[in-house]
Amino acid sequence: MQRRVQSAVAGIQGGVRFNAPLSEYTSFRIGGPADVLVEPADVEDVIRLVKQTHEQRLPIFVLGGTNLLVRDKGIRGVVVSLAKLRAIQEEAGSVLYAEGGVGMPTLIGYAVRRSLAGLEWAAGIPGTVAGCVVMNAGTKLGEMKDTVKAVRVVRAHGEVLDCPAESITFEYRRASLPSGIVVGVWLQLKPGVRSVVEKVVKDYLRYRRETQPLTLPSAGCVFKNPANDSAGRVVEAAGLKGVSVGDACVSTKHANFIVNQGRASAADVLALIKKVRAQVVRKTGVKLALELKLVGQA
Repeated sequence: MQRRVQSAVAGIQGGVRFNAPLSEYTSFRIGGPADVLVEPADVEDVIRLVKQTHEQRLPIFVLGGTNLLVRDKGIRGVVVSLAKLRAIQEEAGSVLYAEGGVGMPTLIGYAVRRSLAGLEWAAGIPGTVAGCVVMNAGTKLGEMKDTVKAVRVVRAHGEVLDCPAESITFEYRRASLPSGIVVGVWLQLKPGVRSVVEKVVKDYLRYRRETQPLTLPSAGCVFKNPANDSAGRVVEAAGLKGVSVGDACVSTKHANFIVNQGRASAADVLALIKKVRAQVVRKTGVKLALELKLVGQA
C-alpha cells in the first residue's frame, strides 16, 4: 500500500504530507489522518495526481466543503486539498472564473470590488468554490446553482471536461456532476452598484453572526430541513439546545449546528447526532435526515 501511495504522488509539484491529521483541514477541527494529503500546485498537478492515483487503483477524496465530518481513523488513500488553486479572473459579460480552491469569502470580496452582484447569498459561507458547487451550497437567499455557468472537471484518466450548467442537475445540497475533481467554475453574475452589493453582504453577515455560532468550529447545518419546517426549530422544540457529548455540543444559538467546544472527536459528534435524532422522534415524531457528510473510517 505504501509503495502505491508513493507512486501516486511521484512528481507532484505541490505539497505532499504523509499521515496528515485532517483535523487541521476541516471547519469542524475534527478528523483522523489521511494516508497522504496532497495540495496540487496547479491544474496540471491535479491531472498528474488523478492519473497516477487511478493507475495505482487508490481511492481519492477531495476536501473543500465545510459540511463534512471526518471519522476518527481518518481516510485511506489520497486526500486532496485545492488550497493552492486560488486564481480568479473576470471575463466578458460579468462572468468570473474561479479556480476550485478559492474561498467563498475571497470570491465575494472580489465580486464586490468589481461591482458585481449575485453572490450576496453566500456571505459567511467559509467553504471553497469547488466544495460549494459539489454540495450546491445555499442559504435562505439563494443557492450555488443560481450563478453557475459552467464547471471544469478533471476526470479519472486526466482528461479535462467543461460542463455547462444546463448539463448539471442541481438538487438540495447536491449537484450531479461527472466523477472527477472540480478545478474551476464560471459564475454568471450581473452588474451592480458597489455600495448596494456591499451593504447586502454586510447585513447578511451581521444576521448570520447574530443567529449562527460562527465563532466555534462546526460543519454548518447538521440536518436537512423537514418538509415545510426547520430542523433547528424541531431540535429546539425537543429541548436539545446545549445538550452535549464530550466536547460536541448542540449550539445554544442555532439548534441545527453542533459545535466543537475544544477537543470533540467524530465519535462524540456521532453519539450526539444519535441522541438528538432519537429525542426528536420521541418528542415530535419527526425523523431528521443528515445534511452532514460522513467520510473516513470509524
